[in-house]
Amino acid sequence: MLSDIEIAQAAKMQPITQVAEKLGLTPDEIIPYGRYKAKLDHKLIHSARPDGKLILVTAISPTPAGEGKTTTSVGLADAMNALGKQTMLCLREPSLGPVFGIKGGAAGGGYAQVVPMEDINLHFTGDLHAIGTANNLLAAMIDNSIQQGNPLNIDPRRIPWKRCVDMNDRQLRFIVDGMGGKANGTPREDGFDITVASEIMAIFCLATDLADLRERLARIVCAYTYEGAPVTAGELGAAGAMTALLKDAIDPNLVQTLENNPAILHGGPFANIAHGCNSVIATKLSMKLADYVVTEAGFGADLGAEKFLDIKCRMAGLNPDAVVLVATIRALKHHGGCAKAELSTPNAALVRKGGANLARHIDNLKNQFGLPVCVAINAFPTDTVEEMEVIRQICAEAGVPCALSDVFAKGGEGGKALAEAVLSILEHKPLQFTYPLEATLPEKIEAVAKKIYRADAVRYAPAAQKTLAELAALGYGNLPICIAKTQYSFSDDATLLAAPEHFTMNVREVRLSAGAGFVVVICGNIMTMPGLPRHPAAMDIDCDANGKITGLF
Repeated sequence: MLSDIEIAQAAKMQPITQVAEKLGLTPDEIIPYGRYKAKLDHKLIHSARPDGKLILVTAISPTPAGEGKTTTSVGLADAMNALGKQTMLCLREPSLGPVFGIKGGAAGGGYAQVVPMEDINLHFTGDLHAIGTANNLLAAMIDNSIQQGNPLNIDPRRIPWKRCVDMNDRQLRFIVDGMGGKANGTPREDGFDITVASEIMAIFCLATDLADLRERLARIVCAYTYEGAPVTAGELGAAGAMTALLKDAIDPNLVQTLENNPAILHGGPFANIAHGCNSVIATKLSMKLADYVVTEAGFGADLGAEKFLDIKCRMAGLNPDAVVLVATIRALKHHGGCAKAELSTPNAALVRKGGANLARHIDNLKNQFGLPVCVAINAFPTDTVEEMEVIRQICAEAGVPCALSDVFAKGGEGGKALAEAVLSILEHKPLQFTYPLEATLPEKIEAVAKKIYRADAVRYAPAAQKTLAELAALGYGNLPICIAKTQYSFSDDATLLAAPEHFTMNVREVRLSAGAGFVVVICGNIMTMPGLPRHPAAMDIDCDANGKITGLF
């Protein structure tokens, strides 16, 4: 059996100019990055062409290995193209942290991948590096302002802005810098987030053009004065240079699937610590270039889909025409209490028990958000007919269709049944948000916790409670919320599997993302800088004398 990278390296890619031609693009409208990658002018979102239909792919609460959401998205787009439906795939860019850590890349798998896979999973077109550099420029300018007489009266003890790096590195979560005497800065506590958790990434993915990007960057609250007043990136004079660093990155990236269908990858916030979906520009551009757009939101629907709908769709005026909910037999057995070593052993009873997780996600998407839903059963060789029948029964009880997805093994051909099921439910239903913006920040937090997670109550740490009150006093109470929590459970406790009830959500910390336009609510023990596992994926990756990469999945 070939590995993902061996399948990708054997692919017969088309020149990116040919891929662009399928979208009706002229050579003047694309900026090639070599033969198989290109940037597209973001101004193309202003085309007069009617918007295509938007299909959101999300998933049940995942296991640590992921449940094939990206693979399903790629295969579904290929299948719809094979059925004669002009379809664009629209995904996030991978972060180097997971690539070298435990989860792997974000280019799909098997015969449902986007290529060139190695480029996409490594440095790609440099977007994430540009985002990290813009973030760190602001950090440097904050400390420089303090060093140069502190004209803005910044309190070094109240600088929420962290530096960032696109790598899992727990050693950098909490640091002390500015050591070595007066010439080397002001000693203070500091820290790093992973780049995809930076507010710059969120801003990048929510901006609609360069002017909007600059305005959002200027609004970033990066420090506070001794009197407690917010200090913005605009007041520091950093917004213009940060925009300059991002002016090329803001153009979406065009690549192709293994079946030579067009795909846009742009932006990459994590859904457990950020809002978890690709850029607004990429989504809107895709909808101008194709009749159908398949996009995804990270991790389970309680995280990625909730934020996609309550934050991105609200801000950008988007409304999905269908939602695909990816489920696997293995994950449902895991939620039913199956030991890891037994996941390949048939056990329909545990699938039924873990199916409570699937049923709750369906209920949220269908009844809380009011959207048409189809379940995709991502197939594994160890799945049995009896176990699949359990999923079909859960879907029938919930009143939604389901279809087997065998795209990992068969590419677009293995996704035709799913594509037909999705096409059968496409309907423009008004999106129902979880909360109104006029609600207070605590009311919004409780709305998500109770309506989506099904918590009984929310408990706030004293520091979090104080920050919520301060943000309301400063005029930020009307912003949406972005909850950061474990992806493995509806709760903030990763051990509470399936569909837990009668639990309390614990809010540890609250952070303002004024430029992005939301408030981050950090729950439980979730970290915005991950660490590497005992055996990082990096240990298995190599490159030979000819530049051929091995071990990259």
